[in-house]
Order: sequence, then C-alpha cells, then structure tokens
Amino acid sequence: METSGEGIALIKKFEGCKLEAYQCSAGVWTIGYGHTAGVVSDDVITQEEADSLLKEDLNEFERYVLDYIDPDLDQNQFDALVAWTFNLGPNNLRESTLLTRINSGDFEDVPHQIKRWNRAGGNVLDGLIRRREAESLLWLGKEWSHI
Repeated sequence: METSGEGIALIKKFEGCKLEAYQCSAGVWTIGYGHTAGVVSDDVITQEEADSLLKEDLNEFERYVLDYIDPDLDQNQFDALVAWTFNLGPNNLRESTLLTRINSGDFEDVPHQIKRWNRAGGNVLDGLIRRREAESLLWLGKEWSHI
C-alpha cells in the first residue's frame, strides 16, 4: 500500500517546503518537506531534491505503518497514519495507545487518539492541533483541506 495523493497533500500542507535547513519547533534540523536524516544547519536543496526526499521518506514511513498495524486499513486510514507517523516518528507510533486501539479493532477511538498528540517541546501548538484535526478527518474519510 502506498500513500495516495490525498495523504501526500496533507503532509505537504502541514510540513511546508523549505529549501534551506531550519530547526523545527522541536529543535530538530529539517529541510524540504520535513526531512530530518543527516540535515545540518547550512544545508540547501532544490525543489526537485525536496520532492525526491519526500518520496524516499514516505517509503520509509509507509513501511512502519504496514509493519506495526495488524488490521487491514482503507486508503484514508492508511494515509492518515502515514501522515501522523511522518510527523511524530515510528517510536511514538509503536509505543502509542493509538496503535493499541487500532490493533484491537477499536477504530472509533482512533480520531481521539490522533488528536492527543498536539505538543512539541512540551507545548501545545496550534499548528499541531490543526494537523491532528486534519489527520482525524482524513482517517474518517471526510474533507480535511479546510483546516
């Protein structure tokens, strides 16, 4: 299973694209659409490199979701989890109540569990509140782009 255009659009909207390295709200050096591996303070990339890095990163995060999630997911559910994991990392997915709920078949609680993850550096951030709302709506197969 691969992330659809809808899932990629959500990630791009909330990550934004910066072609020069910057420190995200959690203090991690980042470039492109949220790429962090090997990024240092003076890195600069092209738009083509940003798109390529996103594709590579998506392959990695899709594998995490496929490896950790037991039940079959529809495309929207898969996309929402890839977007969530892309932002928060595989360790948070692996250790989350969200994963426990999904793997036990409690899909109704998933939107609530997604929304709980709205902090960076210990602070609740408006951008993360919006992103988690969009991911929750995507999970439910609802329109999220107005968020």
